[in-house]
Amino acid sequence: MEHFVVSARKYRPQTFKDVVGQQAITNTLLNAIENNHLAQALLFTGPRGVGKTTCARILARKINQEGYDDPTEDFAFNVFELDAASNNSVDDIRSLIDQVRIPPQTGQYKVYIIDEVHMLSQAAFNAFLKTLEEPPKHAIFILATTEKHKIIPTILSRCQIFDFKRITVKDAKNHLAEVAKSEGITFEDDALHIIAQKADGAMRDALSIFDRVVSFSGNNLTRLAVTENLNVLDYETYINVTDLILENKIPELLVAYNEILAKGFDGHHFIAGLASHFRDLLVSKTPSTLVLLEAGEQAQKMYGMQAQKASQDFLLKGIDLANDCDLKFKVSQNQRLLVELCLMQLASITFDGEKKKLTDI
Repeated sequence: MEHFVVSARKYRPQTFKDVVGQQAITNTLLNAIENNHLAQALLFTGPRGVGKTTCARILARKINQEGYDDPTEDFAFNVFELDAASNNSVDDIRSLIDQVRIPPQTGQYKVYIIDEVHMLSQAAFNAFLKTLEEPPKHAIFILATTEKHKIIPTILSRCQIFDFKRITVKDAKNHLAEVAKSEGITFEDDALHIIAQKADGAMRDALSIFDRVVSFSGNNLTRLAVTENLNVLDYETYINVTDLILENKIPELLVAYNEILAKGFDGHHFIAGLASHFRDLLVSKTPSTLVLLEAGEQAQKMYGMQAQKASQDFLLKGIDLANDCDLKFKVSQNQRLLVELCLMQLASITFDGEKKKLTDI
């Protein structure tokens, strides 16, 4: 069997231009290198899978390349990576400090990347303070963490802090489209959109999910294959449910909800998604708020069509009822009945915002 390299590693950015969704940080770092303004202690902080360690490695290579003949040199001997999750004692930091004094054999700088730095013990932090404040001129420290609040203030005050943001759904989807084209995979726009949404702002997670779905469905990514593999309630389910609500079809609505539960979905997840669906319909009603709708091309058309059927009063009332059900869900003794009652109340709203009597239906 041929060795398989996961997409997150295969398509790991090699230059700052390749880094997805962090233009402000990559531009700042490039300008700092060009203007000789780079601090010797940097702290990269932000959610998982957004490019902290990747940017640290690119920076380590970039600062050593200047004035060096071989453009393919990766300066692996100049980069020291320490995983603070498993090397968090005072002795680990002391051995690192002993190494720092030795100048590099090639290139200008030695770069020390300390990942998950918040895992260092209090004593290790204290042992590190003096070196971090006054490092030798050939040493640069890059600390990376997902939990900045756990780092002691004396360390923070010695670092230049870069806050990495979550990757937007649009940026993640565009990057996944490039990866799919490179791999020769055909895809539906909505399929990639669902993967990007499921990744929740982490590019590494998006690529891992992409690999999983490709293993499941082969070289043709469809929306149906993605929703089936990821076991998510897609927009089509909510559009069908909303159509039944708008037509005041309570029996069909209860049957539809039963089918959703039979597929293994949680009632809490469903009702929270329904509130989000009403919100999406609300922003689809006017062109100026359409940018707030994070959905694929096909989904946007369907949202637009349904938004014309539902009045603003209905949607506001619907969000209120669904949100109220969401809040009560965890404390309810009969959760299924709570959601069914919410659906019946939603189907009992007329288009002018008035409630119909349940006996009239």
